Amino acid sequence: MTIAKQTPNELTLFIKKTEKYLDQVVENGSDQELFIASYLQGHFAVAAGQSQVRKMTQVTQLNDLMETSLDAAFDNNELDKNDQHQVLKLWQTLLAD
Repeated sequence: MTIAKQTPNELTLFIKKTEKYLDQVVENGSDQELFIASYLQGHFAVAAGQSQVRKMTQVTQLNDLMETSLDAAFDNNELDKNDQHQVLKLWQTLLAD
């Protein structure tokens, strides 16, 4: 019996790439970059986990989860406006790559 290899989907590849990028910031970033990346990484880990449980395959689906999570956090004033802007900018950069 042969086991078919599963080809990684768009979302799986994006998750791996994003995790690698965020890990690099932890290793090489300034204090502020580390703070922003760590904050985003917390939300990303939860959303990525939810996307896998729900068997999602598209980055747009993960983006919807991230936007919902970040919007709720920002509505609770978890970060000041400048930090919110930096988190959203980093997320948009990751999506664009």
